[in-house]
Amino acid sequence: MIDNPVLRIIAKIIIPIILLFALYVQFHGDFGPGGGFQAGVIFAAGFILYGLVFGTEALRSAVPPGALRLLTAFGLLLFAGVGAVTMLADSDYLAYNALAQDPVAGQHLGILIVEFGVGVTVSAVMITIFLAFAGRNDP
Repeated sequence: MIDNPVLRIIAKIIIPIILLFALYVQFHGDFGPGGGFQAGVIFAAGFILYGLVFGTEALRSAVPPGALRLLTAFGLLLFAGVGAVTMLADSDYLAYNALAQDPVAGQHLGILIVEFGVGVTVSAVMITIFLAFAGRNDP
């Protein structure tokens, strides 16, 4: 597919739109449908499209496997860290009320951080799985 110029141009146009839509789903998720998982899948789909059109080696150079491991761990630590902070505030695990003086603000902040952690983890894991299967014949 690398030799198809129309596909490459269309991909260069549509991939930023996909990534922008993923950010919209991520940050609109606590007000309506969507959230971390859905945004992570959409974000990863943009990178997977990049890998399908330009090759897995180009994707590996854009997002190195080491960075994917760090992003996976960061997302998991972010999720678990919010729970640890709420427990340190003498509350239940992931009881977002303890994150701020106002319970509504605490709920909003907690959901935003946890959903961001989920989105980062889902995206990194999906890209890793794609590279594991699609790039298995790479040197």
